Amino acid sequence: MRTLIPCSTIILSTLLLGACETTPRTQLAAEPTYEQAQNNAFNTANYMAVTELMKRYPAPQRAVEPAFASNTAAPQVQTGPSPFIVATLVNIDQLEQSSTLGRLISEQVASRMTHLGHSVLELKVRNSVYMKRHEGELLLTREIKEVASNHNAQAVVVGTYAESATMVHVSLKVVNPSTSVVLAAYDYALPMDRQIQSLIRKR
Repeated sequence: MRTLIPCSTIILSTLLLGACETTPRTQLAAEPTYEQAQNNAFNTANYMAVTELMKRYPAPQRAVEPAFASNTAAPQVQTGPSPFIVATLVNIDQLEQSSTLGRLISEQVASRMTHLGHSVLELKVRNSVYMKRHEGELLLTREIKEVASNHNAQAVVVGTYAESATMVHVSLKVVNPSTSVVLAAYDYALPMDRQIQSLIRKR
């Protein structure tokens, strides 16, 4: 004897199957490849910015040591230039705060300057205020001035970043540590994509 299936059950099953077929499947984001990571546009933008910044910096002349005696043929010895200090980039609206983005850019600035042949002093001072605001100007703090003086640094590279709806605007400056005079500057922007957003939100 055949078992009769109610029509309502058949109709309901058909509708459910149709709904399953029309429901869009969740697409998993593809993981980046090693090649994509190597050619990351974020790194390239920061490296190019440092290159342009240092083009604008009036490099000091190397000091020349006097010869041992006027009648000797000993060559004169040139001493290398003093090192740079790279400070952590800070939020332009909250100069006492930075982020993973600010710290990462400062690391890449130091790396690129080393690639370009400049001497860079390794400086890691966590939770320090690298810049302060005074009468509308951004000045170096006393702590970083003291470090620059103790290590005879020729200049300090500082920077700020500002968030907008679609961009992160970055400003890099080379500053005289004694006078706080800006010797060179370069501005650029990064897209506010998911990568940048994650770096800004991390502390």
